[in-house]
Order: sequence, then C-alpha cells, then structure tokens
Amino acid sequence: MDALHLMMYRSACVQPLSLRRILSAASFIGCADIAVTDVQEQSSRCRAGSLFAALPGTKSHGRDFVVDAVRHGAAAILAERPLCSAGLPQCVVPSARRAYAEICQALAGYPARKLGTIGVTGTNGKTTTTWMIQAILEAAGRPAGVLGTIHYSDGIQSMPSALTTPDAQTLAHWLGRMVANGTRYAAMELSSHALDQCRAGGVGLDIAVVTNITQDHFDYHGTFDAYRAAKARIIDLVKRGGLVILNNDDPGSRSLWEHAAGQHRTVTIGLETEADIEARIVREQPSGTEFCVRLAGGESVFRLGMAGRHNVSNALGAIAACDHLGLSVDEIQQGLDSMSGVPGRLERVDCGQAFNVFVDYAHTDDALRHVIGTVRQVTSGRVIVLFGAGGDRDRTKRPRMAHAAATADSVIVTSDNPRREAPEQILGEIVAGFGEADPTPLVIVDREEAIERALEIAEPGDSVILAGKGHEKFQVVGEERLPFDDVAICRQRLRRLAQQDRIPA
Repeated sequence: MDALHLMMYRSACVQPLSLRRILSAASFIGCADIAVTDVQEQSSRCRAGSLFAALPGTKSHGRDFVVDAVRHGAAAILAERPLCSAGLPQCVVPSARRAYAEICQALAGYPARKLGTIGVTGTNGKTTTTWMIQAILEAAGRPAGVLGTIHYSDGIQSMPSALTTPDAQTLAHWLGRMVANGTRYAAMELSSHALDQCRAGGVGLDIAVVTNITQDHFDYHGTFDAYRAAKARIIDLVKRGGLVILNNDDPGSRSLWEHAAGQHRTVTIGLETEADIEARIVREQPSGTEFCVRLAGGESVFRLGMAGRHNVSNALGAIAACDHLGLSVDEIQQGLDSMSGVPGRLERVDCGQAFNVFVDYAHTDDALRHVIGTVRQVTSGRVIVLFGAGGDRDRTKRPRMAHAAATADSVIVTSDNPRREAPEQILGEIVAGFGEADPTPLVIVDREEAIERALEIAEPGDSVILAGKGHEKFQVVGEERLPFDDVAICRQRLRRLAQQDRIPA
C-alpha cells in the first residue's frame, strides 16, 4: 500500500488533501504524493494515518519524536530534511513550520479566505487595538471574532487564551468556528513568537496594523534587529490589494515603511507626527479621552472610555482599519463609544476611595513609562506604581523597567510571575536599575501584601498603578498557576481598609 492510500485511512469524513498541490516547493521521498486528512506536531496526538510534522523547537526538535509518532500511528512525515531512520514516506519542505500552518488551514477549508482578516502586531497595544476593531465592527452590525491575549472568541462563544496567538492548528480551528457561526471578520493579535514560528501561514490578511516596536522578548529573539524582523513578517501575510497601517510616532513601526510600501498600500497614523491619518487630543480625564481625527472627509471628534495618549494611538489604528473596511465615521464613533474599556488595560478600580487605582498589563519599560505618563496627566497628587518582572524571561529589561518606574513619585517592587526563578533574585536585578536620584523603591516580595501597602499609603488626589499582570487571573510560581487577580484583590483590600478607616473615602 503506497503512502497516498495510507494517509486516506485517517477519516472517510474528511476530503484527503494532496500535499503536492498545496506545497509547491515540496519534494517527496518514498512516494509521489501524500494525501492528508490529519496532521499533528505532537507525536502523542498522532493516530492511525496522521501526518507527523517534525518541527524545529527552541528546546527540542520534532525529528527526535518520529519513533513515538509512528508508535501512535503516524503514516508519513513532514520535515525540512530527509530523515533516514524514519522508514516512512516523507514530504520535505524548506520551512516545516510554514508548511504545517498551511496544511492546518487547508484541512480546515481555508476559513480565513471567507473572513475579513485584520492582524495586529506590536510590542504594546495589540489587545486594545483588536478589541476596538471588534467593538466597532459589532456596533455596525458586522459580526467579528477576536483572537488574542485575553481570550479567543468566535463571535458567539469565547474561552481564555493560553497564548496571545494560538498554535497553527488551534488558529485554523477558531477561524473555522467563526465561519460556521456566520462571523464576517477576524481581528487577530500576532505576536513576534507567532510570526517567527509561522503560526499564521496560510492566513492572508486584508489589513495589518503595527502599533509600535520597542524592546522585548530578547530571551527568545536575542537582538532588537531579530525582534523587529519577526514583527515585519506580518507584512508578508498581507494579501494583494491589502493595507498596512504603521504608527508614524514610533520609530520601530516607522522603520517598516520601505518594506511595506514596496508591496502594499501603506497608511500612516500619528498623534505627534505628520501622518496620513492624524489626531489631536481635546480633553483627558481618568474616565476617558476626547480627540479629533483628520480623515479624508475632514475632521471628526471621537470619544474613548479609556485614558491615555497610547490608547488614542491604538484607537487610530482601529479607526484606520475600519475606515478601510468601508465603515462610516458615525459607525466608528458609535463603536468606540460602546467600549467601556479592556480588562486589565488602565482598568479603574473604584470602591469609593478618594484616590484613583488603575490595573494595567504594562510589562515592558516602554509600556510602563506610557502608563505612568498617562496617569500623571489626570492626577493632582502623587503617582504610586507597583510592578515586577516575569521570571524565565528577558532579564535585560529588568533595569530598564526600574528606569521607567522611576518616573513615578513612589515605587513598590514586588513579584510578577516568578516562574522557576527565585523572586528575590528578580527583584534584586530590578532594584539595581534605580539610580541615586530616583525614588527609593519599597521591596515587598508578596504581591498581595504589596498591593495592600500601595493602597495604604495613597492619599486623596493620588493615583495607584498596579502594573504587570492586568487581566491575568493567576500567578505562575514554579510550575504552578496559582489563583491571583489584581482587580479582585484590590477591591477586597479597599473594602477592608475602608471598614477599618485606614484609607480616605
């Protein structure tokens, strides 16, 4: 029995897929073609007739698991070079990750081709921008799903996300659910890891938005140039006739202009620089921002239930995307008006106290600096910031986080997600980044105790920022994910302190 028939064994319900037809650069060993009805990147998930994708990884390589894949029923192998010991028909391709993603999309019936697809990448702002796009589309009667850091939604049902951008198979699955539900658009966060690993291969984008590119994830990418190159890959996913939106205020995003404009129509947005679509802030308050935007039809006023210039920048990306999709100014205005905010993104916690409390996901120095600057604009008293840094992640950003935090008036350094690192070691590396002229940080390892202390020292007119974890409902300590919710803990502590008359009301 040749490989073609072996692969057809998987399921009579799925139309077999010819790899020769969809992978033009593929070569075959032990067969003329392979017909696929199932593909897996984890050997333990293979079943009778599966194609096993031997993908390169950061810690191991799929080729080391071929024997296990065969034991579980794999009938053929996808790899980047011939595997002499495999003993099975093989499909050899230049990029196994890209081919795997393409196969996943093909097996799902290329659902992205039946949706309006908007991909958003950037160091900061991806979640807020995709939520804004979804809110605008939904308010205009255009059903939209979203895939990102907080959750995956098919337009009807949602579930908390494990990764900002799901693996290729999960991505194809959720896009397929959107199509089945009658959803018309998909707004997707595309992380640098996902772009580098080609998880969105086979997903053509109608619109790509690059919010900003500042330093992050050096533990994975190694250098800023490699990180920026990964972000730039979103441009290669854009379909012919698609649109690229770049933030002209950000040097990293702006640096992709030549790459983007050489392939696609490219539009720039700007709050502080000249751009194709420009904005100016009219009024800032803790509860939101009013701003004017100059579009082709003239200047229009928009209201956003979120504070911060960076959120106006995120809104500009969403406005530019929805304008390209043909929505009217009124529809875009109504969509932004309908948003009360994004969980864990400058989320206000109000229990009647006489000071502001904001919970924010800021976990890079650039994001932390922007959040502190934003909060200062709406604060008459002191800005108190509480933050930490994730364990087993980019250690080079820890002193930079300290530099950013030093722009606040009072600083508390505490645990974030320590993972397998000792929390004291992480906090020590952060504290080493503070200079003599900076505020002297208060170090409290236990995050819950640190939150209570931040609330205790706040006075009327102050603002407290709880940074780093945002929407997360857990804290990763060692290999465990322990229940932990900054917002819930903050509310609990505010109420208790109020009962004890230990905070001003």
